Amino acid sequence: MIYLDNAASTPVHSKVLEEMIPYFEERFGNPSSIHKYGRQASLAIQNAKKRIASLINADYQEVLITSGGTESNNTALLGVARKKNAKHIITSSIEHDAILEPCKQLQREGFEVTYLPVDRHGLVNPADIEKEISHDTCLVTIMFANNEVGTIQPIEEIGKITREKNVLFHTDAVQAVGKIPIDVKNLKVDLLSMSSHKINGPKGVGALYIRKGVEVNPLLLGGGQENGLRSGTENVASVAGFGKACELAEENMGKNIERFRKLGKQLISRVLEEIPLSTLNGHPEKRTLNNVHFTFLGVKGEDLIIKLDENGIAASTGSACSVRIQKESHVLKAMGMSHEQITGSLRLTIGIFNNEKEIDETINVLKKVVRELRAISPYKEKYRF
Repeated sequence: MIYLDNAASTPVHSKVLEEMIPYFEERFGNPSSIHKYGRQASLAIQNAKKRIASLINADYQEVLITSGGTESNNTALLGVARKKNAKHIITSSIEHDAILEPCKQLQREGFEVTYLPVDRHGLVNPADIEKEISHDTCLVTIMFANNEVGTIQPIEEIGKITREKNVLFHTDAVQAVGKIPIDVKNLKVDLLSMSSHKINGPKGVGALYIRKGVEVNPLLLGGGQENGLRSGTENVASVAGFGKACELAEENMGKNIERFRKLGKQLISRVLEEIPLSTLNGHPEKRTLNNVHFTFLGVKGEDLIIKLDENGIAASTGSACSVRIQKESHVLKAMGMSHEQITGSLRLTIGIFNNEKEIDETINVLKKVVRELRAISPYKEKYRF
């Protein structure tokens, strides 16, 4: 199999697994215990936090361990909103459901939520944010890089606006962390969500950066772990693995970026040149280099994925979190795409273990599969395939 669904999940790096194994065996203690076993586990969490913080230029005491991106996003939104007296939140129309669903919950609790539009590339206009901020705004939440089309938002510009307006700014950076350099201090971000399994770490663990001084209500109550912000015994092995994944991502950032640039360019140029009626979605330049999102007119994305899978290639149409629901992409719809364009979409996301040979083979298979599907397409006469 050729795996090109790295935005959904990534394979665990061998060095990450090596880091985790001792905490299943000889260092199995509860980090809240004060004996040697507990101290070993507690130290592992602290060391992991330092590695996580280093990747985004934060202090390790500003890192809250969570179960992943969804919990990080929920903690940021619900935790801030319920702590503040203000009742207005600003977000975008192309956020992940892990943002949109908490926003809906807050609306049910009496909050007002402004959903900003995006342009045809999926970009938010910072001027719209500045215009919508009011005395009652408690939080602005805009994703760093879109999980479907890879468009990168003007985070630094938004951060300047929110800091000047004294409004908290959260960004869902699940698809950006480890793939592009991130400095939370320069970006003036107050809260930032991360996920381990997007950067070759284990599933079920993530983090929320909370700038020092920002107050958040906890979602989980109990024994008071994580400075009272997230009760429950920590998943020590996975936290240690996440820390190692962050360390590897930081060490290999330049090399990985160059790999993504080279393979992404190869994929985009050949597909657009060799497959008629194909288009690249998302911003042509302001995008994560490993995310390549196409539309092939006259083809259904689900059929394309099945055919690719039969030919040994793993891909997707968009978010793995909502694909089973079979709903039309709200991201592509917000970008102004037609139903036909949306249904003919395909997302190929490159990982650190992919190579040129795999990309070439994928393109050759993709050409064959698109040709086969168009031969039986109801749009055959319309487009004269």
